[in-house]
Amino acid sequence: PRLLSQFFFADERVTRVVAEINGLHAELDPQQYLVLLNQLHLSQAHLLAVLERIMEECIPTQRHSRDYLVKFPEELLVDNLGNHMLFAAECLLAGTFLEMEESDGAQLRPQARNLLCSLELVRTVLREQSLSQPNSYPEPVRTVLIQFDRLFAEFELSYVSSLVAVKSPDEIYRQQEIIVLFCETVERALHLGYLTQEMIDGYEPLLMFTIPRLAIISGLLIYPEGPLSLERSPEEMSRVFSPFYNLLKKIRDLLRVLSAEELCLLERSLCTAE
Repeated sequence: PRLLSQFFFADERVTRVVAEINGLHAELDPQQYLVLLNQLHLSQAHLLAVLERIMEECIPTQRHSRDYLVKFPEELLVDNLGNHMLFAAECLLAGTFLEMEESDGAQLRPQARNLLCSLELVRTVLREQSLSQPNSYPEPVRTVLIQFDRLFAEFELSYVSSLVAVKSPDEIYRQQEIIVLFCETVERALHLGYLTQEMIDGYEPLLMFTIPRLAIISGLLIYPEGPLSLERSPEEMSRVFSPFYNLLKKIRDLLRVLSAEELCLLERSLCTAE
């Protein structure tokens, strides 16, 4: 159950797979080479997962901030992002610039080198600690972990920023406005009896359609100062809604001519229609 012991065996597996890859002639046995590469990917992912748990146990209050993750596109926020960063650093150090311009890769190479050197130092220090005192984290261990955590976060932000357009503070704020709109929409729908708490607690699939539909009505009529405000230009709106700016204006104009009873009937129908 000791994390340092788990790290020792995870590190042993990575070392063993790397040794097998180095001793293999890839051209003569490409199938086995691919098998070993997959094993290396899995063993490195496990090693990083154990290392993450060690840092949470050893330096929980000294971790480098990961607030920058809110700037990343949602499709990048996957469980194996850390392992992808490690692979990217190894490629950059080897002179392979995957997914990016050579000039960008050249600028990132020093960061990649520092990160991988720091990881090797962490592996050495933790192996020695696991063989001597696997129940404690003395100051030298804490120091190398803090350094690695910082270098990893800095490389992650730099690498992703070089590949995709990260969200600006304005975009993050607009995204938060949409979250607030959806929360207020749900609260209003519960109050009016359009939805029930049981539907929400039970993750009723129909809610995936119902809540966005009700949110459009709420954003256009009930909370006109919010993220669906048509007083803004399309460029000032969230990218979720800006492509539909003209359509939203037509919907708003149609909603404005409805009576209170007609609006209620419309919203109830949106809660049942598929």
